[in-house]
Formats: sequence, structure tokens, C-alpha cells
Amino acid sequence: MASFIFLLTAAKSFAQTPSFVTDSLDAYIQQGIKDWNIPGLAIAIIKDGKTVVMKGYGVANVATNEPVTENTLFMIASNSKLFTATSLAQLEYNGKLSLDDKITKYFPDYKVYDPTTTQLVTIRDMLGHHLGTKTFQGDFTFWNASLTREQIINKMRLLKPSQNFRQSFGYCNSCFLTAGQIIPIVSGKPWEVYVYDSIIEPLGMANTHTLGANMEQMPGAAAPYTTEFTGKLTALPYDNVDNLAPAGSIVSCVKDVAKWLTMQLDSGRYQGKRIMPWRVLQRTRDMGTIISSRKGGDVHYTGYGLGVFQQDYHGRQVFWHTGGADGFVTNTCFVPEEKLAITILTNNDNQDFFELLRYQILNAYFGVKFENLSTESLKPFLDNEKKTIDKVKALQARIKGNTPTVPVANYCGTYVNELYGPITVTNNNNDLQIKFEGHRNLTAKVQYLDNDEWIITFSNPAFGIFPLKFKMDGSKVASVDIKVSDFIEYDSYTFTKQ
Repeated sequence: MASFIFLLTAAKSFAQTPSFVTDSLDAYIQQGIKDWNIPGLAIAIIKDGKTVVMKGYGVANVATNEPVTENTLFMIASNSKLFTATSLAQLEYNGKLSLDDKITKYFPDYKVYDPTTTQLVTIRDMLGHHLGTKTFQGDFTFWNASLTREQIINKMRLLKPSQNFRQSFGYCNSCFLTAGQIIPIVSGKPWEVYVYDSIIEPLGMANTHTLGANMEQMPGAAAPYTTEFTGKLTALPYDNVDNLAPAGSIVSCVKDVAKWLTMQLDSGRYQGKRIMPWRVLQRTRDMGTIISSRKGGDVHYTGYGLGVFQQDYHGRQVFWHTGGADGFVTNTCFVPEEKLAITILTNNDNQDFFELLRYQILNAYFGVKFENLSTESLKPFLDNEKKTIDKVKALQARIKGNTPTVPVANYCGTYVNELYGPITVTNNNNDLQIKFEGHRNLTAKVQYLDNDEWIITFSNPAFGIFPLKFKMDGSKVASVDIKVSDFIEYDSYTFTKQ
């Protein structure tokens, strides 16, 4: 009788795992990483309190062929945001602050562009992306920069909003930094220490780092890659975004992220131990920002809580977030009513497979008829990528040693953007060399094409390759507009010659 009950229980458990996961997942991922040119991918799936999949695919580093495992480290980037929001909600629960506190309560000199917004903006506004700025606005100035956290917060007064305060969604990394920097004021611990002590250590996330500096020296770290602008797998330098730490500095692995997601599914408990009060998690999941309430495909609404997106998908409430750092794109996802969670970590930032795989797994668990989302999406992606590559090649083909209409020396000197600060332009064998003074090691080569047009190629491939024109006042150079990859910031910056 006992053996019959065991077999019945085992059969029931197996029935809860879709055949796509048990029979097809390996082949699907192997084909996916080949099609999308992804060196390595790690995945974990949690269902009913148990980890049903935890595995690495491909390599962490194409030079060494080190295989990806459940312990391979990736930058989880903006998946760090929920750790920040949870910490602040915990501090509210403990009576240390209110999420409705004004930012000026903790930073009396804090200012944003609009004086009225300065007086009204709260911690909750910062965690909900309510400032009215564009998505990624300011990130060219802030990302990988040599600025301190305090200097970034101070520069936020220069971010001119394009939308109304509290009426629209504009994804803002510096907002999360500002909110996170309240943690040391009320707790006496730096953000990275508080998050480690209150979340990372209690969960036993032993292979997780709250700061990403010197990631290349961390044992088991995946190397970052991109295929953007060239179509070829290109190694990138590791990001150092510890100055934006509350927005995206955590480095982790699927083995550890699975513990975090298991706690999310068990209302704040892990292995029977209370890690967070349920009310704290509820606070982060309350929708404070409506992104869309119009039906699109299988989704009727999308919103943002505090550090986590939420939407309906085939009748279930899905909480999720993605993370993007140069060379890494990752996701986390949990569906409480299904007791299901997924995390996928990858080390090529120019691909959609990491998200398509998530939806493919959700579809399997939700009983949606199988359609190969990766195959369907690959051709449009490659077509669009080819357009970008062809534009770059067309620009590069125009490098023929032509001479600009005014002497190269006229372009040299210091240029300034109010938000970014100075850049220095020098002559380098009749090409131009730009040094970006606000970054640690960022330069760019600028080569003349023809018809007063140049091409800029950044020393860090993640920043891109773009056409460039100087604005002239007669024979005098007045200014230049500089564009970087949309992955960093969408709008160009105008630098005025001094």
C-alpha cells in the first residue's frame, strides 16, 4: 500500500512538470544558444518549493572554454532593484522610515530639475520610476563613470523631465540609487552591507556579491560579450557600476538566485525559516505605476511595484524583472499562484533568447499550445541586426583618407556638456581622439569620412559605432552631438567647444 501511495505521489508530481521541461528543454536551449550566438546560459526553475531544473549550458569564457554551471557568476544588473526595494520595505516595517517620506527629509539639499517635484518626491516615487525623465536618461553620464554616488545624486538636478511627475513611467537608475542611499542613513550600514546582512546571508547565498568591482577576479565569473554593431562575438570589459549599486551591482549565480525566488514563492520563508515578513513582500508587489492597461497579445496590463514589474499572462499574475549590463542580460520571474519561478542568466547582451525562453517555459506550465518562440523571433532579429551592421559597414567604407574642410587642429580642445562634464579632443595622426573625462578608461577614435561627416568608434565596443558631425560657426567648431548605444542611453549629448 505504501509503495502504491509513493507511485501515485510520484506520478502526480511528474504530471506537474510539463513534457517540454522534462523532454525538450535541453535541446531547445542548446539550439537557442547556437542560433542567438550566446556563449553561456544558466537556468533554474522552481516549482512547488522544489528546484526542478538547475543547469548551465555553453561556456562562461570562450577563450578558456570553462563550462557554465549553477555556480557561474553573472552580473544580474537591474534584478538588484528588488533587493533594494525589499530592504527599504523592511526598514519601513521596522519603523525606521516610511516609503512616503520625502527625499529631502534625508537629503535636505537634494534637488531635481523642477522645484515643485523636489519638494514632493518620495522614496516610493523613486522606487516606482515616477520622476518624469525618459528611460535611461542620464545613464551615459552615470554608467561605468568615475562619479561617486553622491555626485550622481547631485547631478540629477540637471535631468530635464520630458513627462509629468507621477503621471508616466520612465525607467530611472539614478532614482534607485537615491532611494538606496537612504539605507545607510537610517540603518547605519552601507547599502551593500545592509542587503548582504538582511537578505543575502540569511538565505545562504554564499556565492553572491553585492558589489561588482573586480568581477574578473571572482572565481567562476562569466566573461561579458556582445554581437551588436558587428555581428561577431566580441569580448567586453567588465562593468563597474558600484556607484549605482542599489540600481544594479549584484553579481550572482542561478543556485543563489533560486533561493531568493523560493523565498518569494513562500511568502518570505526559506526552508521553514522566516527571512522577511510577508507584509514586506506585499509592499514591493503593490502596483504603484501603471505602464499599460491596454491589451497587447496575451497581456492585458503591465505595471510596476517597487523594484518589480507585474502583468497578467494567460490569466496568471506574473512578477518579473530583467537586468542588462554590458555583456550580460538576465531575468527573474515568479508566479505565486502557480508556485513557479524562473531565472535565466546569459553572457551576450545582444539577443532576445533569454526572455523568449522564459515565456516558452511559462507557456509550458500554463498549458499553452507549443509554438517555437525562438524560431519565430530569430529571423526578424537577425534582419534588424543586419541593418545595423550594414549601416556601420557603409560608414567604414567611406574611410578613404579624405581631409576635412577645416584643419584638424580646429577640432581639438575641450568640449563640455552640462550634465556629463568635459571631454578632450586631440589630434591623432589626422584622426581625432576623444577622452571622456567622466569615465575611467573610455576613449573614442573619430575618423573623417566626407561631406563634413565623421565616424566615432568607442574604445569600449558596448558604446557603439556611429556617424558624427561637428556644428560649425564659419571655420570655427561650435559643438558636437555624440550618440552611444541605446542599451546605455537613447538620446545624444551635445558637447560645446570651449
